[in-house]
Amino acid sequence: MKTDLFRRTALLLVTSLALTLAACGGGEMGDELIPKDGAPKFPTVMLTLVHVNDHHSQLDPFPKTELLIDGRPTRVELGGFARVTSAFKSYSNKDNVIKLHAGDAVTGSLYYTLFKGEADAALMNTVCFDAFALGNHEFDDGDAGLKVFLDHLRNGSCKTPVLAANVKPALGTPLAMTSATGYIQPFTIKTVKGVKVAIIGIDIKGKTTNSSRPLDTTVFEDETEAAQRTINALKLRGLRHFVLLTHQGFDADKAMAAKLTDVDAIIGGDSHSLLGDFGAYGLPGSGAYPTQLTNKDGKKVCVGQAWEYSKAFGEMNLKFNNKGEVQSCSGQASLLIGSSFQRQDAAGTWAAVDEATRQQIVKRLKKSPLRVTEPDATAAETLAGYAGQVNAKKAETIGTASEALCLVRVPGESTNRSGGVAGCETANTLTRGSDAAQVVAEAFLAGSLAADIAIQNAGGVRIAVPAGTISMNTAFTLLPFANVLVELPMTGQQVIDVLEDAVANHLDAGQSSGSHPYAAALRWRLDMSQPRGSRFSQVEVRDRTTGVWAAIGPARNYTVATNDFIASGKDGYTTFGTVYATGNYVNNYLLYTQTFVDHVLAQGSIGRPAAADYSHQSVITAAGVALP
Repeated sequence: MKTDLFRRTALLLVTSLALTLAACGGGEMGDELIPKDGAPKFPTVMLTLVHVNDHHSQLDPFPKTELLIDGRPTRVELGGFARVTSAFKSYSNKDNVIKLHAGDAVTGSLYYTLFKGEADAALMNTVCFDAFALGNHEFDDGDAGLKVFLDHLRNGSCKTPVLAANVKPALGTPLAMTSATGYIQPFTIKTVKGVKVAIIGIDIKGKTTNSSRPLDTTVFEDETEAAQRTINALKLRGLRHFVLLTHQGFDADKAMAAKLTDVDAIIGGDSHSLLGDFGAYGLPGSGAYPTQLTNKDGKKVCVGQAWEYSKAFGEMNLKFNNKGEVQSCSGQASLLIGSSFQRQDAAGTWAAVDEATRQQIVKRLKKSPLRVTEPDATAAETLAGYAGQVNAKKAETIGTASEALCLVRVPGESTNRSGGVAGCETANTLTRGSDAAQVVAEAFLAGSLAADIAIQNAGGVRIAVPAGTISMNTAFTLLPFANVLVELPMTGQQVIDVLEDAVANHLDAGQSSGSHPYAAALRWRLDMSQPRGSRFSQVEVRDRTTGVWAAIGPARNYTVATNDFIASGKDGYTTFGTVYATGNYVNNYLLYTQTFVDHVLAQGSIGRPAAADYSHQSVITAAGVALP
């Protein structure tokens, strides 16, 4: 009798607490509470998560992308949001699918520069995502700028829930005008075949506060604590299936999985990780898809991510047992490509393959991670409404690249951010790092009449530049942010401290690798296996007049040109921030993109700098590996 009374009392308490939580808002009341026998039972179910991340206003496809197909270099049209829509719509006849976007929808092309999220929202509304997690770049134009984008998103018929359990805008600010959850919700609940699945959003804390422009009053909580708190509250409402929709990077997702109880799957973004085996197609991967790990309970948790820029599409299949646990997970991230192919003929000229060969390629790719996909007509028509203005601006030619300028953040990183760009196949493995960031720094130096050196953060440079024509679109896609050029007076020791700050930000503080430094008229040897303060050696400055390199003078004064974003201390550039805070700097009020445009126009043709002019003269990775 006492045992039965205890069980009934416990059930009443749990039910009462669940009802209280439901009254506080945030979704539906669960109906899968602990039964009277104390042994919870859950329906077995197969759940499919289809997802994208980091499309960054890249709505057009990437033509002439070079991949290996059947071992031969082959050019394809890669991605484009109309293909993303088509991929999602291919699941419309299935009743177990949840459609997810893991953040960084905006900032990265002229579509954002001209339309401030309107075009992105219109294309996202051709999919009708079941949930969208905020990314750090959603805050690039502040809370007010994010509100503009979210207003466009909610003006459509989809009413996509916008998620971030760890983001708390202050009441009365743009994202919480009358309600704390007016724009951002901690979670949403999707019912699949009678089973409730909680989708919980998480945005990266440090990177957003340090590398974007949220209001100081907008609170970003610890990612793991917010995730666990939300899971615990939802468990009390009877839910047992938990998917985290995160924007914090693949490594952070893996680390979080081990710290959380009850989590079943993590669909992520931010690190632009290509997961899966793409080696046969000429692209290195950053891990398995899905990556299978163990959560704090010792239960299976599955992690997925789908690269970047509307190029890829992820499908994760989760099978749950009657305990509500993940029994198995499978799936694949796929590259979305067109059905036309080009190969080089005997003379080395790229030409379309014949029809028979084309059909053979399409047939062989059916079970591959290259997914031949035609653009969705509705999405293409929607995009066309914006493309006219964009194409007019894009069409302006400003110069040429004599060779590919490859994109790298940290030399030696596992992901090749220049994948598919001819001439950049091994760029991430080389000492020199980012050709693109190096050239941007050279453009800063050329644009500043007073500077001795110029410094640019890797994350501010967004794409590799293929050999060939450089258009206005190339420039604004390469440098999409509203940053301006500033000049700061600094001692040589402060310059060295800036470099140490930048690398410590990602190696020690676990923040964005986009802080990694590149420079013009400044070079060094970098050993990332050493502790902070001992990583940079043989730091030298190139005299602007004579071109002669000499050791930096710690007590000597230099003028440093950089963008106002890192100058103000963002991205971990604290020494810059200290100088900037005194007001002792010059703002040129010149958009940093325009600085690059002016540099290309002046040069006519640009290429990789001479080996001696690269900022990285030698690199040892954090693992102690010397790069070639």
